Amino acid sequence: KYRRKIIFASLRESIGEILRNLCTYKGVEILEGHLMPDHVHMLVSIPPKISVSSFMGYLKGKSSLMIFDKHANLKYKFGNRKFWAEGYYVSTVGLNEATIKKYIQQQEKHDIMQDKLSTREYADPFKG
Repeated sequence: KYRRKIIFASLRESIGEILRNLCTYKGVEILEGHLMPDHVHMLVSIPPKISVSSFMGYLKGKSSLMIFDKHANLKYKFGNRKFWAEGYYVSTVGLNEATIKKYIQQQEKHDIMQDKLSTREYADPFKG
């Protein structure tokens, strides 16, 4: 609902660094990851002692605080809202790990194509 395409340039680098550091701190291995303009794809290996829900709560909550701390100007854009949208998608990976990695790697190209299609969709047919 509140997705904003703001993950670009220095903010993108900063968020990537924050997510890597938080994962390292918890012993979570990032197998593949990609920052999109308005969301993140990550393939991670979470130690059995950590539940998926507690890790996601930690990652989204702590990273949000760190992002707002490092980029104070974002507080004014977001007001009282959190940096990340509510919810997340999780799936276990078995033999299809290579397929998931490839999907994440190609997702940016796919999203760019979707954006181009949606731009054409809303173009005014009466203007050249």
